[in-house]
Amino acid sequence: MTDACIIGWAHSAFGKLEDAPDLETLIGRVARAAIEDAGVAPEEVDAGFVGVYGEGFTPQGFPSSLVLQHVPEMRFKPITRFENACATGSAAIHGARDFIRAGRGRIALVVGAEKMTAVSGQRVGEILLTASHQASEGGITGGFAGVFGRIAEAYFQRHGDQSDALAAIAAKNHRNGVDNPWAQMRKDLGYAFCREESAKNPYVAGPLKRTDCSLVSDGAAALVLADEETAQAMAKSVRFRAAVQVNDLLPIAGRDIIRFEGAAAAWQRAHAEAGTALADLSFVETHDCFTIAELIEYEAMGLTAEGQGARAALEGWTAADGRLPVNRSGGLKAKGHPIGATGVSMHVLAAMQLTGNAGAMQLPRADLAGVFNMGGAAVANYVSILERG
Repeated sequence: MTDACIIGWAHSAFGKLEDAPDLETLIGRVARAAIEDAGVAPEEVDAGFVGVYGEGFTPQGFPSSLVLQHVPEMRFKPITRFENACATGSAAIHGARDFIRAGRGRIALVVGAEKMTAVSGQRVGEILLTASHQASEGGITGGFAGVFGRIAEAYFQRHGDQSDALAAIAAKNHRNGVDNPWAQMRKDLGYAFCREESAKNPYVAGPLKRTDCSLVSDGAAALVLADEETAQAMAKSVRFRAAVQVNDLLPIAGRDIIRFEGAAAAWQRAHAEAGTALADLSFVETHDCFTIAELIEYEAMGLTAEGQGARAALEGWTAADGRLPVNRSGGLKAKGHPIGATGVSMHVLAAMQLTGNAGAMQLPRADLAGVFNMGGAAVANYVSILERG
């Protein structure tokens, strides 16, 4: 069975994009650009896979064929919309990879996009909370931040106050975001600002402050996948060594929520599929929707033992010059988190590192990448292990 390789990509700016009034505009910024970057003709693309969360962010509830407004050469080709909460982009990538591995086509376009800022802040919170179990969590104060505020409180109760570590994670990701030309916030906020409550950094939910929460964003990213034979003739390629999805229970009350067991299982299965170990990875892009999520993800990926994730943050293990750089892009924390685009963006930025095209973000060693993207509170867990083609 042939595997899929990433052969091209495109990435829009993330942020409050007033010059992009709708989802269609965002899709248009990356769809054709990714095809051109791959060096293939638009009519050679066999199928499209579009990741959009939607759920009230946009009145356009059927977005898949919006690609055709910008790539009319794909008319009459199959295009499908994917959704899996904050892992929507990775779900679309998996759909494209499966399409290629099944031999249904040689080349596939993946687009992830979200227009979040056209609705009120209150409405954003309501929409994001739909990614939780409505019967038991639909009334949580503070929206999805409230869900992760509860997770942080539970972690603090079991392992002690982790405010220093959370501030270190936030400061690291904002420092990294300075080098990302597409990041929503390119400002080094510093550890002291992230650590202290202030008028500009108030508490949002439980022990989580504003600097612990990812940003509400508009944005899009796209990539082109091809089978290995086709990829060999291309200017650049990044191969999937593994791509794994693991789903866990939706209600947080039904599991030990501070352990992220689904994420741990996804990492274990990905390494088994790839024949790798965590120590083999050059860097990781992980899903820091909240700083407490990145902290627990250190433990889920096996970087530290349970309850010791703070060591990785406070001792600099995950800094750009640390033993395992994590979120050299700035992560969701600084880059922004347009839901449907996030998983695609993470893969694009990892591919850029692996091919030496990451600009100011470029790491000196970038041979093997790990990407972790999750939907909900560690419910839909996706891990990719990528290498240069």
